[in-house]
Amino acid sequence: MFSVYLILGSNSEKSLEMLEKARVLVSEHIGSILELSPVYRSEPWGFDSDDWFLNQVLRCETSLSAEEVLSEILDIEKNLGRVRSAENTYQDRTIDIDILYFNNDIIKTENLEIPHKHLQERRFALMPLNDIAPNLVHPILKKTTSQLLDSCEDEHIVELFLDLSKRPKYPYITIEGVIGVGKTTLAEMLAETFNAKLVLESFAENPFLPKFYEDKEKYAFPVELSFMAERFHQLQEHLPAPDLFHDMVISDYITEKSLIFAGNTLPEDVFKLYSKLFHIIFAQLPKPDLLVYLYASPEKLKQNIVKRGRDYEQNIELDYLSDLQDSYLEHFKTVETQRVLIIDVNNLDFVSNPKDYYKILELLQENYPLGVSIRNLQINDDI
Repeated sequence: MFSVYLILGSNSEKSLEMLEKARVLVSEHIGSILELSPVYRSEPWGFDSDDWFLNQVLRCETSLSAEEVLSEILDIEKNLGRVRSAENTYQDRTIDIDILYFNNDIIKTENLEIPHKHLQERRFALMPLNDIAPNLVHPILKKTTSQLLDSCEDEHIVELFLDLSKRPKYPYITIEGVIGVGKTTLAEMLAETFNAKLVLESFAENPFLPKFYEDKEKYAFPVELSFMAERFHQLQEHLPAPDLFHDMVISDYITEKSLIFAGNTLPEDVFKLYSKLFHIIFAQLPKPDLLVYLYASPEKLKQNIVKRGRDYEQNIELDYLSDLQDSYLEHFKTVETQRVLIIDVNNLDFVSNPKDYYKILELLQENYPLGVSIRNLQINDDI
């Protein structure tokens, strides 16, 4: 068996997904992945582009020769949509996989040069390599990875993006927030990043929802009752059963959402009946280990709602969004036996800005006490 160090790179719209797919194919066609570095974000090297790269280094164990590994790499890149330029110039790419080291071998052929000829010149390769092999000695330059990194003159920016070895400390995480804050998008991103089981609210199939936004008084009870039934059905189906393929669950709603919305829409006498039904139905279901609430101003929420363009949402009023926000915050004042993390996302764009997304990932790796914890939050009311 041979030891091979590979570096993965992508500056596509779905770079994280590309790296994940590449890791799967490497393990299937080249060999077992024994170590993997954190993911780094770096400026393009050797050409100009607005799209930065994500890079990661893997140490694999393989029975293949170096030439066979190269052949498998080319097939993996092709499988993932890589189109190589005829001019062999640096350019944007969906995936790029290079061999940095193969055992302690020195190889130089027409198609392959090992160690990689540019390794010592590239900070984006040395930084992730240094995380898993700081004392690995370059067989030609006779320097360790850390020594090569110390002497590297590359001035391109390379910054930590995601350390996949530091997973969230909580196996069941719920993302919550008012309509338009991006809770479902964030839940989907987290599930993809950590290969978690994803439980999303099935609002699209609720026949009462469009009618509710047209006539809240008439359709409040049927819409809230149907939501409660659907949420119970989903959570009963997905949460109690063990899952061999996922060690985390990410959802985009809490069961108490039913009470919060119903309390905002139903008359007092009807709400009392609804509340009794709720507590009977949900008493035995597990609670999330961490509830993440995304806070944004009603004005910001309205902008997002207009932007995503669902016809039946366009008439939602600022007062309604504000009342919902207040209801959530009032509910959190009563929380004593759950962990609640409130994040102000007014000035965050975790969808388009990788730095903002990484900030959220870092927050999920912290320990939180029972009760409410607030991060970057600017709300007039005390909680």
